[in-house]
Amino acid sequence: MTIDNTPFLRNTLLADAAMGAGAAALTIFGSGFLARLLDLPAGLLFWAGVALVPVAIFLTMMASRRAIPRAWLREIVFINWAWVAASLGILAFAPIAPNALGVAFILAQAVAVAAFAVLEGAALRRPAEAAA
Repeated sequence: MTIDNTPFLRNTLLADAAMGAGAAALTIFGSGFLARLLDLPAGLLFWAGVALVPVAIFLTMMASRRAIPRAWLREIVFINWAWVAASLGILAFAPIAPNALGVAFILAQAVAVAAFAVLEGAALRRPAEAAA
């Protein structure tokens, strides 16, 4: 079953992809600077950015489709919620000590990703359409 890729969903997916791509570029190429600024490990920032690259590509591909398989949209929402959980888990359980700006950085991106999960998840609550 598929979900019609409405303009709202398409724009949400594109915004999610743009934010992911921007965050990927920032953390991959600026990991050293950000590590010093935020008191976060450069490796954590770099590899988090690398992990975002395929996600941003996938989101862009999904935004270009007329209809999206429900399972794929469900995976997008799941990945976003997993990112939020991992972000909060890093603050709660990882042996790191970011400064206040580092904590704000992690929380701000977690809130933004949660917002995308909610917006994209709203499309899952619409009635299913027959595959064309």
